[in-house]
Amino acid sequence: MTNKRKIINDPVYGFLTIDDDLIFDVISHPFFQRQRHIKQLGFTYLVYPGAVHSRFSHMLGALNLMKRAIDVLRNKGVDISHDEALGVQLAILLHDVGHGPFSHTSERALCNVHHEMLTQRFMERINAEMDGALDVAIAIFNDSYPRHFLHQLVSSQLDMDRLDYLGRDSFFTGVSEGIVGTERIINMLNVKDDTLVVDEKGVYSIEKFIISRRLMYWQVYLHKTVIAADNLFYSILNRARKLLTDGKALSGYEPLLFFLRNRVGEAEFAADPTMLDRFASIDDGDIMSTVKVWSASDDKVLSTLCRQLLWRQLPRVVVSSQPFDETTVGEHTLQVAQQYGIDRELAASFVGSGRLVNHAYNFDDTEIKVLLKNGNCLDISEASDQLDRHFLEKTVTKYYLFFPKEKADDGRGKMADGGWLMADG
Repeated sequence: MTNKRKIINDPVYGFLTIDDDLIFDVISHPFFQRQRHIKQLGFTYLVYPGAVHSRFSHMLGALNLMKRAIDVLRNKGVDISHDEALGVQLAILLHDVGHGPFSHTSERALCNVHHEMLTQRFMERINAEMDGALDVAIAIFNDSYPRHFLHQLVSSQLDMDRLDYLGRDSFFTGVSEGIVGTERIINMLNVKDDTLVVDEKGVYSIEKFIISRRLMYWQVYLHKTVIAADNLFYSILNRARKLLTDGKALSGYEPLLFFLRNRVGEAEFAADPTMLDRFASIDDGDIMSTVKVWSASDDKVLSTLCRQLLWRQLPRVVVSSQPFDETTVGEHTLQVAQQYGIDRELAASFVGSGRLVNHAYNFDDTEIKVLLKNGNCLDISEASDQLDRHFLEKTVTKYYLFFPKEKADDGRGKMADGGWLMADG
């Protein structure tokens, strides 16, 4: 058998070793390779120019942390068989394979299916092609495998996914608030009664981890400019969907147009195996090339929205602790209608509101457990001096309103009040 051992130079961890043939084959699969062309943080690069790292690199990073975690647990006497170690590595490697273009940004815009369901389907397809080699991985991913702590390593409030993306996103954005003691946290992992726990010495590292996650949400994931770009992107796809539904011909990448013409949900993915292949064929480049085509559309709303995204003429976002009432939204919609010389229905494509929710810790999920020196376990809310239950369960909700800025570039380097962003002719 050919040795497929590979070494990958990762900017966050250094050299990563792929020393298992099955893992190498999964990484080489087209469903996995497509993640090279999907940005981990969607449109966040419009705020932090360095945030262009791919979901592919995150998935490899999470695999690297999982290998370290397995070694630590085995050294502490936790019995993990070869099949279990391989299965949990494959589960974390494929945990995000169901993401669409720009990661979470397109999730509710292209099809009415959560990315975890698509991940399940991708894993099942790869498993069928590899004669059931992913059976254990799928069971661990679904939490149907008898040993629950293996699933927790993949998906919990302290999993290898979160540990990697916090450090990786911090590295590429330059936002230092996301830096956590990843190595120490992994070294403090343990298992008690089939539950993933943290040794008592790791409490302070866990406190830092939880606080860092909360700060990264405000600094990066829920940044106002990211919210502006996401909503502009949704407006583009919604406008294109409306035009296609009304029978208007639009040029663009055909698989993307298919999902805009058709309302695709779980039933459609279950009934038609080719639906998964259609979805897998769409990446960030396909979206942006189609947006470029639409920027010259004779539909003024669509072309304007597309040019605003391409030229980073993003909406203004106002954030408040109170919801914006319909009257306020209506007033801004009327202003846009007057500014652009269109009716209010069309103006609604440029105005909208929503809410931002930040809860870094979820008591509905399994709490992070701390293993005391006497062998007892406590929830982190009881073991920590800093993170009591009141702090941890606090959910911060903010509300936002977006609308166009007063001035817009007309495409000739000239600033003009209002007006459509459309080419001559």
